[in-house]
Amino acid sequence: MNVLMEFAIFPTDKGISVSEYVSKVVQMVRESGYEYRLTAMGTIVETPDMKAATDILYEAQQILEPHASRIYCTATFDIKKSEGGRLAKKINSIESKIGKVSQ
Repeated sequence: MNVLMEFAIFPTDKGISVSEYVSKVVQMVRESGYEYRLTAMGTIVETPDMKAATDILYEAQQILEPHASRIYCTATFDIKKSEGGRLAKKINSIESKIGKVSQ
């Protein structure tokens, strides 16, 4: 099994810029050893199963909880019975087709 999870999590009571808090979560994802991509709107992480994906969400909440009275979180999942490497494969598949589409 393979899970791609895109998520965003941040405190809602820390003003207009929350990068200080989001960076703590991204550091945890980096240290998890799972492949990930940081985007302007969230983080995409590839895990071997759903438990590992939800463990990341739980750990992110635990990181932010001491700093915030309210936390916002959204997550989407792509769960597939396949081997890993889909994060890179999906991007490469699209990029290989750019310019080949008739307009």
